[in-house]
Amino acid sequence: MDRKPGNHNVASEFFLTAGGRSADAALFYKGRPALGEDPDESLSFGELAKIASAFACEFHKKGVRRGDRTLVMLRYSPEFICTVFALFSIGAVPVLIDPGMGLSRLLHCISKTAPRGLVGIPAVHWLRLFMRSPFSSVKMSFSTAGFIPPFLGATVLPTLREIFSMADESDMEAVEMGESDLAAIVFTTGSTGPAKGVEYTHGIFKAQLGMIRKYYGAGPEHVDMPCFPLFAMFSLCLGMPCAIPDIDPSRPAKAPPEKIIETVRKHNVSFSFGSPALWRRVSDHCISKGIRLDTLRKVLMAGAPVPASLHEKLKTIISPDGDTMVPYGATESLPVANFAGSEMLSDTAALSASGAGYCVGHVVSECEVRIIRPSDGPLPDIGGTESLPDGEIGEIIARGPVVTRRYHGNSAADALAKIADGEAVWHRMGDMGYFDGKKRLWFCGRKSHAVMTKAGPIYPAAAEAPFNIATGRRCAIVGLGKPGDETPVLVVEGAMSDHEFGELRETLEKCAAKLHTPMRISQFERMKKFPVDIRHNAKIRREEIREEVGEELRAKS
Repeated sequence: MDRKPGNHNVASEFFLTAGGRSADAALFYKGRPALGEDPDESLSFGELAKIASAFACEFHKKGVRRGDRTLVMLRYSPEFICTVFALFSIGAVPVLIDPGMGLSRLLHCISKTAPRGLVGIPAVHWLRLFMRSPFSSVKMSFSTAGFIPPFLGATVLPTLREIFSMADESDMEAVEMGESDLAAIVFTTGSTGPAKGVEYTHGIFKAQLGMIRKYYGAGPEHVDMPCFPLFAMFSLCLGMPCAIPDIDPSRPAKAPPEKIIETVRKHNVSFSFGSPALWRRVSDHCISKGIRLDTLRKVLMAGAPVPASLHEKLKTIISPDGDTMVPYGATESLPVANFAGSEMLSDTAALSASGAGYCVGHVVSECEVRIIRPSDGPLPDIGGTESLPDGEIGEIIARGPVVTRRYHGNSAADALAKIADGEAVWHRMGDMGYFDGKKRLWFCGRKSHAVMTKAGPIYPAAAEAPFNIATGRRCAIVGLGKPGDETPVLVVEGAMSDHEFGELRETLEKCAAKLHTPMRISQFERMKKFPVDIRHNAKIRREEIREEVGEELRAKS
């Protein structure tokens, strides 16, 4: 295995860790009896490394080479984890797309990346058979065990048991990769626009590894439960055993809390990253049943603003010396800032409750953040931006070693999201916020969600918080009308009768009277269920709410 100081290949980090902890347990997961596995399976670091090496040899034997974009469409499993490490090790580029975005958008993303390789479950190969055009670039395809079309030439990867029965061979070397060499293409969810392929370099992954260790204390002393599949890569590289919960990671808001509780208790999980939607379900269930998860010491949440109420709930069920943490960032740049739930509850929760926004903490030392005067068009150079003073809301931009430089094959998106600064690049986060007097960063909402009234902008994420607290329900503020003359409408989530909504209106009106916004919110509507993003099931898709509410009001008029 090549472990030269100049090698930035993230797979070398994994193989180095696995070499030093070969017999130690690395992965716990639900087995598949149909494949001859026990209901509860585990793999050691050495076994994972052997699987990854076997897959790498198979990929290389069939023609996958350095730089080849390779679409990975596998369930959250040992095969997924080992496939990604295997591709990294030979210098190929995994392409990772959320399948929950819908078939047409998924196929569009595949077409945009034109993958040369494909590794998927059997169902993906049947899709390829009937939807040939998006997969026309695929020259080498691989499948996990199962019934696949016999005439597509797909290679069936050996099962884990078959790999362990093979004679030991020398490990395949992780090819040397530079800091700026492309490592993976990870697609955004498309929550606020078309999904885009974000280019990650090996240097970015290595920087993220160091920051996860530094800011969150990730390491061998913890057992992790990563509820987002890609995060298992970081944990294993850091020597942190992983327990895969028996849930669908693409639908965290529907995850059975019993499955999470079972995983935490069975494997003494002490560290976990997941959606606020998932942890809300788990904390509510635990509180109602009197359940504690005393081994949990660090719970990380991201994807949407995390209210004080969720931090409070989690603090009552996890270890007494545990804490909740909220990394701030995006697919294009993570982490940029970090905030502990304990500090939020003691210092900023009351301000959020009054409409000040959500504090996301101090910017990490490796990155720099500026608040600039917002602009709708491209900003080609940092010299053309105006930085705003502390306390003034503006557009958040960031630069640093974890900030991606470009989207894959999407120069139009690059022009709108990236700002040149000599050799460096700033990323426009797409968020509005400000710095307070303690140089803490505050998030007020997505730039595209701002309601532009004639009196000035209303930033929904900040303005909604008081209504959420007053009603105990999720609320969303949208603007109806033309930009610059929009009418703010507050929409409450939940099924309720006219009488119930009438009583609730009094609470909403009292809350609106206390809220300091440029224009008084006086129009209230309801919606049975809010549409949310596909990855975290937590970001409210306000564009869809605005469209639906607008249609309903037009139909009534």
